[in-house]
Amino acid sequence: MCELLHNIEKVHTTDLGVVRISKNLSLSNVDVVEWCKDKILDKNALITRQGKNWYVLIDNIKITVNAHSYTIITVHKIKIGNQL
Repeated sequence: MCELLHNIEKVHTTDLGVVRISKNLSLSNVDVVEWCKDKILDKNALITRQGKNWYVLIDNIKITVNAHSYTIITVHKIKIGNQL
C-alpha cells in the first residue's frame, strides 16, 4: 500500500493553505482537507512521489503533499498535457 494512503489520517494543511486551496479551486463552504483526502483515496487517483513531495493527479487537479509532514502544500487545476 502507498505510504500516503497508509497515513491518510495525518494529512492536513495550514490556515493559509485552506485559503490558497479554496481560491485555486473556487471552493466555498467545504472542508478542504477532507475534500483533498477524498480525492487522494479515490481509486482513480494517480499517486507518485518525487523527492520530498507526493503528487496526486485526479479529476484534472494536482494535489501536492509534503512526504514527511503530510501537509497539503497546494492544489491546482491542471491543463491537459501539463500534468507534472
